Amino acid sequence: MSVFDGLRFRMVSSPIHRLDPRAKFFFVCVMFVIAVLFNQLLPLIVLFLIQMPLVFVAGVQREWIRSLRGALFLAVMIFVINFVFAYLSPGGIQGIEPPVDTLPEYLMLFENSFALTLRFVVLIESFSVFFLTTSPDHLGLALEQSHVPYEFCFAFTTAVRFVPVLAEEAQTIMDAQKARGLELERGNFIKRIRNYIPILIPLIVNAIRRSLELAETMESRAWGATEKRTNLYVLRLKKPDYVLVMMSILMLVLAVYVRLFLPVPPLVVILQI
Repeated sequence: MSVFDGLRFRMVSSPIHRLDPRAKFFFVCVMFVIAVLFNQLLPLIVLFLIQMPLVFVAGVQREWIRSLRGALFLAVMIFVINFVFAYLSPGGIQGIEPPVDTLPEYLMLFENSFALTLRFVVLIESFSVFFLTTSPDHLGLALEQSHVPYEFCFAFTTAVRFVPVLAEEAQTIMDAQKARGLELERGNFIKRIRNYIPILIPLIVNAIRRSLELAETMESRAWGATEKRTNLYVLRLKKPDYVLVMMSILMLVLAVYVRLFLPVPPLVVILQI
């Protein structure tokens, strides 16, 4: 459940936390587009390293590492599936015909699979930094000021708040069931899935109970009684926000130019040179 820790806001006084959520979300969208544009390893390594200073400036290194550690299983699955299917598929990678029997061809398959895995890690990294440094209240306010209907803003921010809570509650239920003798890691794959049924049933019941309590709370506070809502705070873009937006635009333009006019060679070829 540690991957969901990357969705839990941490209140830290840092320049990254004080940035406008709209500017940070635009940066995350740019990272997503650039990561999708490239399937070579070198640009994805650059994308991964670009976001590292944001993590250290924000002071969320532990939570960020925990979220990446939680996504490690999916990353390994992506690597293994891509490597196996690339090896067995007709034509292989970049015209390599199976069976692959030379070291450079193996390295090429390895690099391509690792690049696709690193793309997933870059996406997890960017969204983790965004949610770790953005308050759900400010996120909802930013969506509302962007003329998104308030019902969607409220639903989205509520979901963002509930995901870490449900993850923590699931971990508590798992610990309680293990204390009662439930062995989650015993048996084959089907048996392990069945072992999680005593975890899912109380988790779903608690989630329904929590949603009913939230609905009663909203009704008691006359939610939706007025169409024109007022807010205590108003978000305004400041100079650091404009700087981040301009840097994001420049990165996107540079990435598109490199993608169209400057072919990036594989890292294996570069190291051989």
